[in-house]
Amino acid sequence: QVQLVESGGGLVQAGGSLRLSCAASGYTFSSYGLGWFRQAPGKEREFVAAISSNGGSTAYVDSVKGRFTISRDNAKNTVYLQMNSLKPEDTAVYYCAARVTWRGPREYDYWGQGTQVTVSS
Repeated sequence: QVQLVESGGGLVQAGGSLRLSCAASGYTFSSYGLGWFRQAPGKEREFVAAISSNGGSTAYVDSVKGRFTISRDNAKNTVYLQMNSLKPEDTAVYYCAARVTWRGPREYDYWGQGTQVTVSS
């Protein structure tokens, strides 16, 4: 059974940093890509970043490029999202997502429970 558990969210002032972690279990972690998404109150879920199975390829939504970095440690079955220069508009619940099938570049099969990130101005 695939499980994804996020951690690392919290309250931070604008300009600050947070690092989110997502620990995965129940599947061959190193064989598949992962992603981070977020959902702000009253808004649709938004793609944030993605990383390939070996970490060699990454992608970001334009609004976080240069500020956020996605990475993974296949030995620890964990994916990270380093968030720097945070802005109030980054406030959202952040979800990690895993795929074990390919249905498209932004399609994922499993989701974590989410972790709240709040950026105060």
